[in-house]
Amino acid sequence: MGAKSAQRIALVCLLLCALSASTSAPGERAPLEGKAESQTSSLLSLPTSYRSRKSRQHSPSLQGCYLHPGKRECLRECGFNASAKTILIIHGWTIGGVFESWMYQLVAAVRQRELEANLIVVDWLDLAHQLYPDAVSHTRHVGLSIAALLDWLQSPVHHVVVIHMIGYSLGAHVAGYAGNFVQGTVGRITGLDPAGPMFEGVEAHRRLSPDDADFVDVLHTYTREALGVSIGIQQPIGDIDIYPNGGDVQPGCTLGEVLSTAAAGNFMDVMKCEHERSVHLFVDSLLNSEYAGFAFQCTGPDRFNKGICLSCRKNRCNSVGYSARKMRKKRNSKMYLKTRADTPFAGYHYQMKMHIFNRKMPVLHAAVAVNFTNTFLVFTEEDIGELLRISLIWESPMQSFSAVWKRIKTSLWSWSSKMPKQVLEVRKIRVKSGESQKKYTFCTEDLSLNEISPGKEISFVKCRDGWEVKPKR
Repeated sequence: MGAKSAQRIALVCLLLCALSASTSAPGERAPLEGKAESQTSSLLSLPTSYRSRKSRQHSPSLQGCYLHPGKRECLRECGFNASAKTILIIHGWTIGGVFESWMYQLVAAVRQRELEANLIVVDWLDLAHQLYPDAVSHTRHVGLSIAALLDWLQSPVHHVVVIHMIGYSLGAHVAGYAGNFVQGTVGRITGLDPAGPMFEGVEAHRRLSPDDADFVDVLHTYTREALGVSIGIQQPIGDIDIYPNGGDVQPGCTLGEVLSTAAAGNFMDVMKCEHERSVHLFVDSLLNSEYAGFAFQCTGPDRFNKGICLSCRKNRCNSVGYSARKMRKKRNSKMYLKTRADTPFAGYHYQMKMHIFNRKMPVLHAAVAVNFTNTFLVFTEEDIGELLRISLIWESPMQSFSAVWKRIKTSLWSWSSKMPKQVLEVRKIRVKSGESQKKYTFCTEDLSLNEISPGKEISFVKCRDGWEVKPKR
């Protein structure tokens, strides 16, 4: 790191206490209390410094007062509140070498939600603005430097348990290293789509893991693999790992949608949109807490999309983003939800169950079986309120059954080439709301009129069987 000695990792402390950065020279290095000076020098040989302002007005700049480990007067000058929580924001790999717009949005959202918190922005742009493998090689050292800062900040009234580190992409693994090296256990680390390349499948001590804080929550928004590599890490690496929209295609981030909002949009913008969606989901959770989204524990996206996993029993659901809570005795808990394309991102999930009868045809479609209970997920962007009636419509009346039959590989029934009668019987529809956990049952108004054929519609109304079953606690 000798060649980089002129660079600085600026840990910008946005305490909103209005000082110029000239309180002390950025190059000065004072020993940390309780550490040997030689050890301190080695920890801070990387680029490291800190800053703040007095006004509570949100500013597009990150100008602030520098904090210098070992100089207690900096804490007083910057208005550091030892009795309040401390939130650190850590950026990731950068192509441009400057803070991107999401950083300013996240800072403003944190300040709006946590007026009294100490807010520290970790600026390691000089080391992150390099070839990706080189930036990765610096993550451990940057994490060690942050740990030294946190050790210095500890006091009888300010413990690391009140520390919350928020790391985006490569910054999530930096936070993991910091949590691993600090004396004591950090309260919380939030990983926003932690970087995948060079971290996927490695040992826990070389990436963010549940051991790095008392609570580690992770948002995965870009886990789609290309050429054997995923921009965001695919594997679960936290206490809870939330995969919005399966961690794959994010609404509003398709090429067509990106092109419609950006004059010169391209595939890189699509990648950025999906990777950065993790940050915007977290910002949304800070600004729109009354519309907090819920994620549901599930073994995978396929089962979730069938509507099987909308239970909140035994800590199987959790808030998304800032209000996420620790669940006892759970690690690497994979959770899923659907989102809207724009803020507020939260929507509403419903499990639909239908038992479809037809004794002549074993399978009507690859996704809908007859003589079995079919369960699937319905997602709505708006709150539709209390359900009173459901209409079931059989669309595509001109669809050729021969095309459907070709998809059926095997059958336990023999059938003739003569076209079967296209009629199904649906007796009841059961609905469960993921957000309220309420359950409803719907029946046809006339129990004898429960058959449906192509182009037809049946209406169902609430019936007493299972009507408004109270959620189990």
